Amino acid sequence: MEMTVERLKERVKAGRGLVPAHKVIKGGQLVNVMSAEIYPADIAIYNEMIAAVGDVSAYIGKDTEIIDAKGRFLVPGMIDGHIHSECSKLSITSYAKAVVPRGTTSMVSGLDEYISVSGLEGLREVLEEMKKSPLKVFWGAPFKTPYTIPESTVTYNFTKDTHKEVQKWDECYGVWETVREFVQEEDEDTLGAIATAYNNRLPVFGCAPMARGNDLNGYLCGGVRLDHESYDHEEVVEKMRKGMHMLIRESSVTHFLAENIKAVTEVNPYFARRVSFCTDDVTATDVLSKGHLDNVVRLAMKAGVDAMTAIQMATINSAEAYRIDHLVGSICPGRIADILFVDSLENFNIEEVMTNGKMVAKNHKLSYELKAPERSPILKGKLKCKLTGKEDFEYKAPVESGKVRVLSMDVKGPFVRKRRDVVLEVKEGIVQPDTVQDVLMVSVLERFGKNGNKALAFASGWKLKKGAMASSAAPDDNNLVVMGANAEDMSIAANYLIEQGGGQVVVCDGEIKEFLPLPVGGIVTDLEPEEVAAREKRIDQAARDLGSDLPDPMMYMFFLPITAIPDYAITDAGPVDYVNLRCFDPILEVLK
Repeated sequence: MEMTVERLKERVKAGRGLVPAHKVIKGGQLVNVMSAEIYPADIAIYNEMIAAVGDVSAYIGKDTEIIDAKGRFLVPGMIDGHIHSECSKLSITSYAKAVVPRGTTSMVSGLDEYISVSGLEGLREVLEEMKKSPLKVFWGAPFKTPYTIPESTVTYNFTKDTHKEVQKWDECYGVWETVREFVQEEDEDTLGAIATAYNNRLPVFGCAPMARGNDLNGYLCGGVRLDHESYDHEEVVEKMRKGMHMLIRESSVTHFLAENIKAVTEVNPYFARRVSFCTDDVTATDVLSKGHLDNVVRLAMKAGVDAMTAIQMATINSAEAYRIDHLVGSICPGRIADILFVDSLENFNIEEVMTNGKMVAKNHKLSYELKAPERSPILKGKLKCKLTGKEDFEYKAPVESGKVRVLSMDVKGPFVRKRRDVVLEVKEGIVQPDTVQDVLMVSVLERFGKNGNKALAFASGWKLKKGAMASSAAPDDNNLVVMGANAEDMSIAANYLIEQGGGQVVVCDGEIKEFLPLPVGGIVTDLEPEEVAAREKRIDQAARDLGSDLPDPMMYMFFLPITAIPDYAITDAGPVDYVNLRCFDPILEVLK
């Protein structure tokens, strides 16, 4: 909300108790993350603002609503410091239904997946949607789109000129997920975004997995403030000693907390005040079964962090890292009234949630009906691909028959793929996938109607024995990704998603086994979180029925186009060697 002199006068009067509070929370134990104290205190709330904390009897008028906290702990609303909510396959509205009842009241996001499929017009619609949600989104303008080297295809290219416009928007709180390689390679759009942010006094958010030594020094000299991606605690320690705020990531597929928290529990407890949490990529299934940031707080306590410190990591630390602590992150006068009612600090079970001064959730459910907006044609899913045939998923060899040695991208985690050399047979000029050796075909199809790019490569680690699966949700460019043991099923999977306007599908022997529609931009849905979770489970089971033993076969597959982590990836531009920042030919050698 825009600040005016009149509004400021009203706020000051409310803070002084010259006008009655609209609500007062009584009988709770305040968890004061500013002073690291816990003590009895009441809270006066005026509109969406905390007006006073402590003895607030002078703030109570005849119409003031009294909320009985019943001895429960009053904790600030938690902040997810880095999240692609789109990877949950839930729209902003549906995502809020899942995470707000678990205590996440704010998130920092680039909403970049929406931008990749719908440009600034779609982004404006999502920003309007979030204003009607109980979940606050502190938006960081993506440093550029796409994030890929070499550049893949998206519907909208975010450039340094875009930054000159959008950094002036009220919704913009910084530059989002600035990937290290773009800084050190002196990419003009990236450096232009950072320079504009410097002049606008906006922070720059980072993405620097495995950055150490001189490369890290150069990255920091580029003006990056924080990072959310470290693969071991030694990396966390080096980054923190060099002045970075660090976010520890605990996502549905990357469980980094147990390792990275050692920087605090084993190396230096004073690091704790500059460590915060993020989930990055979560599924509806995990949020509903385990929780969200409440689960991360519990994991941190289990790892040896005391309750107050863990709560600070989920609240004020993140707010300070992103320079939004004047708005959120603590229960203090002048801040937004985002308050959690927690049964005990040991269990950290969030019983009720207040956001923006309103009680919105109880017993892990929203307490009112929240509806998604009517979707415009800009955000309605449409895949502008031509229908495929099986020949689109057959890798042509330079010989009619024989054998070739190929490079197969071998998955070692959701984002890490290593080189695996495999000998495959060639029949009638086609390289044959080999399920015995665990080598599948994987393809990315450009789906925005720009150039019709089609990339094809080999992948290992999924262990599919038959069938195929496909997804039109595939960060960071959200082109159509297809993987399979045979070309016929790959074509059927791709065509089904093209015809349906986006989603995720598993196919076997020409039959659609499971399908999750994603009609909003081809990447998310307005379905209830419970329905999405049920379909996620069925999709995963269908993939396991094909032979996969990965924790989340579909999610591991749709991360294949992410090039920001060495060594290998695939985009519509082709299979990518991210160590050397170039596309490569998967056929290494024709064998005699």
